[in-house]
Amino acid sequence: MDPANLLRKSARLYGQNTAFVCEGARQTYSELLDRAIRLANALRAAGVRPGDRVAILGDNAAESLEQIAGLALGGYVRCALYGHDTPDRHRYLLELVGARALIVQGRHHPALREMLAELPELDTVLVTGDTPPEGATGYEAALAAASTEDPQVPLAPDDPHIIRFSAGTTGNPKGILHTVRGWADMGTEMALVLPRFTERDRYLAPAPLSHAAGMFIWPLVAAGAASVVMPAFDTARYLELMETERITVAMTVPTIMQMVTAHPDAGTRDLSSLRAVVYGTAPAPAATLAAAIEVWGNIMYQIYGQSEGLPLSVLTPEHHVVDGTEEQRRWLRSAGRPSPNADVAILDDDGNRLPVGEIGEIAGRTPGMMRELWGSPDATAERITPDGWLRTRDMGSISEDGFLYLSDRKEDMIISGGYNIWPTEVEDALAAHPAVAEVAVVGVADPKWGETPHAAVVLRPGGQVTEDELIAWSRDRVGAVRKVTAVHVVDALPRSPLGKVLRREVRDRLAAAGRPEPVEAG
Repeated sequence: MDPANLLRKSARLYGQNTAFVCEGARQTYSELLDRAIRLANALRAAGVRPGDRVAILGDNAAESLEQIAGLALGGYVRCALYGHDTPDRHRYLLELVGARALIVQGRHHPALREMLAELPELDTVLVTGDTPPEGATGYEAALAAASTEDPQVPLAPDDPHIIRFSAGTTGNPKGILHTVRGWADMGTEMALVLPRFTERDRYLAPAPLSHAAGMFIWPLVAAGAASVVMPAFDTARYLELMETERITVAMTVPTIMQMVTAHPDAGTRDLSSLRAVVYGTAPAPAATLAAAIEVWGNIMYQIYGQSEGLPLSVLTPEHHVVDGTEEQRRWLRSAGRPSPNADVAILDDDGNRLPVGEIGEIAGRTPGMMRELWGSPDATAERITPDGWLRTRDMGSISEDGFLYLSDRKEDMIISGGYNIWPTEVEDALAAHPAVAEVAVVGVADPKWGETPHAAVVLRPGGQVTEDELIAWSRDRVGAVRKVTAVHVVDALPRSPLGKVLRREVRDRLAAAGRPEPVEAG
């Protein structure tokens, strides 16, 4: 069933159930459907037609779910911009997709005002907030004037539904197009790898719904469950909401896990309602998982995939064994096994499958795959093979027992003296040192070896270690060829809003810093 009809059905079956909660604002399914219909009709009255691209820019707010739902009801193609991006980046993305309309949160509008007037294809801008800027169309006024009659736009399975944007860490972002069927299938596959959602479930999203936190929205809507969202992440508030809203399913990332489990409230809150905690972006360190399991119980699910195809694999609670055998502890470093209707393979540069244990590019097939990279057939052909496999650009291997192990992004491989070095392997070795809290390893240019591994290290409170000690530690664990050749102690690692370490920024900083003197931190 397509997302629009899922909403209609849930409003009929669960009309008085809470659909959405955001900082005191609550919305039932009946109210959600009414507001979504008004938004769809407001855009239509402004001249926006089914299939047109409509961008949304804002943090999580009371209007977030109705905007997602309203664009689905109107048959518009939702294009979620990211609040942390610059106006220049927003302009590039709006022009890339030829957006006809933009719904923007009031606090983001002033930085865009002049730029928006220069986009000839952008006909309609709706601004949320109590007092819209002079000359702008107020979101609430537009909804108030709109028809309440369901537009009943027919949606075909292959119609465009959503364009998500890549992070653009190696160039300009790409528009990742999913169809109505592909996006619905992604939601169904996500629901299959987690405990079955019911109308009693309450989902906590600490990150923007424009990112991975929004992947669960339609399965939750289908079940008549509630989504509780945070406008911005705060550790104490996250724990408070878990208790007061009786959260059953929560999303997290490794960095949030670390902050939450270290917070003094972690052991005092009643978290007995929780039945699943879902994390992604990267495998979590064993120490972090052990702390999380102590706080939440063994209800951890790691999901691996990317905007181009999700989910590809899942690591379930039965494989989160922090004090088990060597084999069980090895599972914790994996991204799990393929989800029920997905498959993964390891390919060489020519597209041939590699045998068990060999590192190559991870390729996957999943129901929730993109149709194309918007406006770029050549780039699409580079990512989707003729027989339908998605080339992820992630490197990894598959073990004898079918677990997927990530190495790194293809472009992050370090080639030192002709040897291929995967940063993750070296990071895992350094992270095992008792003084190390976090670490990122990158290749830095070297006149003799071409490039050589340098490490940016965040020490634990009270941790003490010298550069020579960490270099020797890495040599003992990964060998002389793969050991780090320099260690830089830093206060924090640069991260994206989703918590991913920004390797390119680490690489630039370390290259500028040069070789550090031996260090000792207390």
